[in-house]
Amino acid sequence: MQFEVWAPQAGRVTLQCDGVRHALERDPEREGWWRGEAGAHDGSRYGFALDDGPVLPDPRSRRQPDGPDGLSAVVDHDRFAWRTEWTGRPLPGAVLYELHVGTYTREGTFDAAAERLGHLAELGVTHVELMPVCPFPGRHGWGYEGVSLWAVHEPYGGPEGLKRFVDRAHALGLGVVLDVVHNHLGPSGNHLPSFGPYFTDTHHTPWGAAVNLDAPGSDEVRAFLVDSALAWLRDYRFDGLRLDAVHALVDTRACHFLEELSGAVDALAAGTGRPLFLIAESDLNDPRVVRPRAQGGFGLHAQWNDDFHHALHTALTGEAQGYYADFARAPFAALAKTLTGGFFHDGTYSSFRGRRHGRPLDRDRVAGHRLLGYSQTHDQVGNRARGDRLAALVSPGLLACAAALTLTAPFTPMLFMGEEWAAGTPWQFFTDHTDPELAKAVSAGRRREFAAHGWAEQDVPDPQDPATRDRSCLDWSEPEREPHARVLSWYRLLLALRHEHPDLTDPDLGDTKVVHDEGRRWLAFRRGDVRVAVNLGAERAAIPLGVPGARVLAAWEPVQSPGPDGVLHLPAESAVVLLQE
Repeated sequence: MQFEVWAPQAGRVTLQCDGVRHALERDPEREGWWRGEAGAHDGSRYGFALDDGPVLPDPRSRRQPDGPDGLSAVVDHDRFAWRTEWTGRPLPGAVLYELHVGTYTREGTFDAAAERLGHLAELGVTHVELMPVCPFPGRHGWGYEGVSLWAVHEPYGGPEGLKRFVDRAHALGLGVVLDVVHNHLGPSGNHLPSFGPYFTDTHHTPWGAAVNLDAPGSDEVRAFLVDSALAWLRDYRFDGLRLDAVHALVDTRACHFLEELSGAVDALAAGTGRPLFLIAESDLNDPRVVRPRAQGGFGLHAQWNDDFHHALHTALTGEAQGYYADFARAPFAALAKTLTGGFFHDGTYSSFRGRRHGRPLDRDRVAGHRLLGYSQTHDQVGNRARGDRLAALVSPGLLACAAALTLTAPFTPMLFMGEEWAAGTPWQFFTDHTDPELAKAVSAGRRREFAAHGWAEQDVPDPQDPATRDRSCLDWSEPEREPHARVLSWYRLLLALRHEHPDLTDPDLGDTKVVHDEGRRWLAFRRGDVRVAVNLGAERAAIPLGVPGARVLAAWEPVQSPGPDGVLHLPAESAVVLLQE
């Protein structure tokens, strides 16, 4: 078997495979690469020693059986027997479900999660979006501190467990999306700097030195990231990738890394005959992220739209701290703007940033499905001091309104696991750092961060306490009892309507028409022949829909169709979906 590694700064590279040392030779055709042959098989343990230093794991390791600091292991992807013939499931018309393997079930494994996938198929979800699964120190964590971008976290089930999960999802007709982190690596177990200039001091991020996308040596770093992305799509049959915080990918080259990545993914899709897509997490509000490459954009297929979330959250809760401030001034107007224009900040002044932010979307060129809409995400829940979900903040009626807006808006909807039954469990920030000093620093830093916002230190959960993760696990007995069962039935009904009525998946943002009353706290919008109205107020609202006799398709509380005057009388904290016939 041939082994190879990029180590441009090394004067000598040795491979250790199954306890035997082999001197590698420079590759005459690729600058900085070393290669050599060694007998190996699936499961063989190996690593590389640079200039007689310690044996380190392979930067392109496919498996880390003993964690990020251990030896790598050979993975023969052809050994796995896929059971499901899968031709793919595209993004247009999709409904995504964000899932964290470690807390979706108490067992915290791929196999345990796979046993619960039938719930999602029955719910009406089309794609499961897994939070990061790359190896990280310890057993439990969010996954955003991964260090081996080609490997799979062993406590979850390793490569074989992940393939079983994807195969089971595909058997149920569910696509699978993976959250990948290219903008930084974890501080513990990260050996990449020993091999080459994977990071650069030219730019800085909230996590330290930036990934090297434009400094000397960046050609190989970009190839490392692109090849990793393609490996997930090819070897594990993922249908798409979610790219974490692309605004932290600092790249001054003429061809941006994201453009290069999207081109490679589109080429793989053409070669495999499967639709593949990339979804960005971006706070830039820059249409170039989702604009096609032929039109000067990066060519990504969609992006998260935090503006919709912020407008909806402030309308529901009244919260106005931090980045919510701009939306809280007139939350219903902010909602109306996002529902019809995508971005709220489209060149407007952002008080949180202290400057203008964003740029308008061209609604004639940007389809609504290229923006993801959501009322909750792992970030928006887990980055609260106590990890409290929306269900802990508002009434079931307001949750029903949030669901109605999210699942009938002109965006690709995304749910956060447990949201569909108003889970009573929090989702808190938890870690399992094995480095005592790092563990202590993370715990202290978390409490210090929220103490600055007025929280008592004892009220902020310790990320390193195993009980913090345990509290965050879903309680699968909840969907069977009230009030959770009623909320679950509401989500199922709304998702069924979304799949049944083409107007609700129409990609034309310009076709959405909105009316609202800021003082009386109601909002209504039209998408083709479908009308949606929500009343977030404490009193019954008279909403002039102008469509007498429209048929009620779904209602949280009993409601009559609009009378001859076209006025809908909607109960307090309630939502309704109607069809004009």
